[in-house]
Amino acid sequence: MSRVLLLNMSATTATTECAKLGVGISAIEALTSGGVRLVTMSVDDAEKARKKFNSKLLKGEVMRTRHRPTRPLW
Repeated sequence: MSRVLLLNMSATTATTECAKLGVGISAIEALTSGGVRLVTMSVDDAEKARKKFNSKLLKGEVMRTRHRPTRPLW
């Protein structure tokens, strides 16, 4: 089971809702195609969040923002 959830909501809303559920967040990033990529602290937290955000889960491929430079910095 994966700890990653792709959600159709803002990062602020996702963070607030996870805090209400007691779900720990390991990482969160905005997606270029809209929504957020949320990584939970545990698989159990991910299951809790999936049940809560079932209607907000994104299906299919999503575009992520490049974080690393395209060429070496040296």
